[in-house]
Amino acid sequence: MSRRNSSKKSKTLKRNSSPKGRSRKILSQTTGKVQMTREGSIFVLTPADEDDVYVKASMSRHALNGDLVRVNVIREADKLRGKRREGQVVEILERNKSPFVGIYHTVGSQAWVLMQSRNMPYDIEVDAEKASEMGAQPGMKVAAVVDSWDRKDICPKGHLTDVLGEPGKNDTEMHAILAEFNLPYKFEPEVENAADKIPDTIGEKEMKGRKDFRPVFTFTIDPADAKDFDDALSFRALENGNFEVGVHIADVSHYVTPGSPVDKEARSRGTSVYLVDRTVPMLPEKLCNKLCSLRPDEDKLCFSAVFEISPRSSIKSSWIGRTAIRSNFRLSYEQAQAIIEASEEQMLSTSAPRSEELKKAVLTLNSLAKQLKAKRFKAGAVDFNRPEMKVEVDKEGKPVRVYEKISKEANFLIEEFMLLANRTVAEWVATQGRMNAVASKSANTFVYRIHGEPNELKLESLKTFAKGLGFTIPTDAPTSGRSAAFALNELLAQAEGRPEKEVLENLALRAMAKACYSTDNIGHYGLAFKFYTHFTSPIRRYPDLMVHRLLARYLSSGSSEDKSYYEQECQYASERELVAADAERTSIKYKLVEYMSERIGQEYEGTVSGLTEWGMYVQTEPEKVEGMIALRNIRSDFFEFDEAHYRLVGRRSHRIYILGDKVRIKVASANLEQRTLDYELVETLQENERPTEPAAVKKPGKASAKLSFKKRSGAKSSGSKTSGTKASGSKSKKRK
Repeated sequence: MSRRNSSKKSKTLKRNSSPKGRSRKILSQTTGKVQMTREGSIFVLTPADEDDVYVKASMSRHALNGDLVRVNVIREADKLRGKRREGQVVEILERNKSPFVGIYHTVGSQAWVLMQSRNMPYDIEVDAEKASEMGAQPGMKVAAVVDSWDRKDICPKGHLTDVLGEPGKNDTEMHAILAEFNLPYKFEPEVENAADKIPDTIGEKEMKGRKDFRPVFTFTIDPADAKDFDDALSFRALENGNFEVGVHIADVSHYVTPGSPVDKEARSRGTSVYLVDRTVPMLPEKLCNKLCSLRPDEDKLCFSAVFEISPRSSIKSSWIGRTAIRSNFRLSYEQAQAIIEASEEQMLSTSAPRSEELKKAVLTLNSLAKQLKAKRFKAGAVDFNRPEMKVEVDKEGKPVRVYEKISKEANFLIEEFMLLANRTVAEWVATQGRMNAVASKSANTFVYRIHGEPNELKLESLKTFAKGLGFTIPTDAPTSGRSAAFALNELLAQAEGRPEKEVLENLALRAMAKACYSTDNIGHYGLAFKFYTHFTSPIRRYPDLMVHRLLARYLSSGSSEDKSYYEQECQYASERELVAADAERTSIKYKLVEYMSERIGQEYEGTVSGLTEWGMYVQTEPEKVEGMIALRNIRSDFFEFDEAHYRLVGRRSHRIYILGDKVRIKVASANLEQRTLDYELVETLQENERPTEPAAVKKPGKASAKLSFKKRSGAKSSGSKTSGTKASGSKSKKRK
């Protein structure tokens, strides 16, 4: 065994092979995915309506992070005493197929992958000869999958799936993140060749059954460095005083046929993945950057939703179908904003095109978009407006700046018309074309984007927490239904401009349900839409491609598709979206840690963003880079976590820390392998000192819903949305 702690590990594994507690009374049994800690203990993540189950390392039966296991519950949670639900693993149902990333190491004829991960404390034994054939050299970063872990073995056995390269190099680390989440970073030749063979001609055959919008004034608005332009807007004034607005989406379904090599690969990926310095596209370049990119002065095939809209943004009529367009202008968000603000300086600096027709279209559409947005919030859409942070990297991938991306009217203009198209398509299918806001009981199978109501207990806890900060919330404020959204918006409006605003938004987000895909339409709570789908980005999301195909079928009076099949596809697509989001966050976290690793010893002002029994999490200002102050390292006092009131209390000084408090910190250390930052507490700002009773930390008076401020392993909280610059220039859009 190659590791320093091999003897200690052997003892642990001996205990593990003969788990204690077999004679304990089994209270219940459940299944779930394993989330592992660096100490070897695990949490079994169960369905949302159950508490997760804590399992000691000695009772885990060699279960590893990501495994699907069956667990016996031997002790229920006791929130009054702060006791967790505990159990023991009885069966490993399925091993995690995603690789673990580590450093390749050899001793004689034996080889291991040495782990430095927070959720994999055991090294993996691999075949040295096969690893050598793959080009692995000692010291290289590699990816390995666990094949087995018999009770007689000291450590798990597996095989290499990839040799990633020299540790510390940008490409190596980005590929390591992709490997960790079992995501590809290149297309196989078969897929590339299949894409290259797709014809790009638009003739009489391709135009059959399409409306010709090529003579209609059309333009795109995208990030300045974008390469794929998957949506466009057309505009023309009508004689009756209304406007015709077309939302045109690249017709990917025309080029990508079901079951083809390109389709199979796109379905497998599920979505494009946006790391800090690169985009891993769902489709090969010929499709996403050429055939399906709505570039100016080129004829393009689209799937469109076209509206007649009054000057007061009333939708008079709508039409959905296949079209052909020809974009007149390609605008960046900055150029569109310059037109909206009528800023001569911005027009010059952004090289915005000078066109009276374009100016009229942009200004009119912006006016309509603002009205549509106001109607959404009047209907009860939840108004989250968190800072969006970006990491800027140089040509070598080194982080050089962390800054806030400011969304302006040009961004909202595009967003509102994409939302309008998405909900119109969903309503057309759900009502069988009646557009009467009444879902038909015999509606065809469809892929909806759904978002359920928030968790009532978590909203109640949020209300209690907010009142403790001095916000005025009626005691009868609702915690369910549409009325809860209005109460939530009122709370966030009260917090505007105050340091607690971001904390309250984060807690509110954690109380919200997760949006996902489903064939059962329950509406979208956050957007206040009765019907909603994803129709506008088939270049980067496979569910949108499914929506296009189903829509084309139903527009031609085709029969309903199999619901059970599409429900499985919805579940898979939702899973792929979560994997991609985790990979994106991980790449951002890596770059933030890398950024701060060159600032060891520097001091920053920050905001308390998380509290646990082991530490205080702080976000620096204005970069919002989060790190942890370990409670054991605060020398001035011994602090204890008062979970009932979500605060830390000093045992001697009775000083209190709560979320949103302002502190000054020093960057103590940065661990790139584990993507963690350690801060030291330098100074507490005077206004954070609060008088409290000179007594021990209060214990909870009654059981209450727990707001998960941190993951069990001490991982980063959701915090502000932070995203990286995209090397490919693809759009960075919110998942709704």
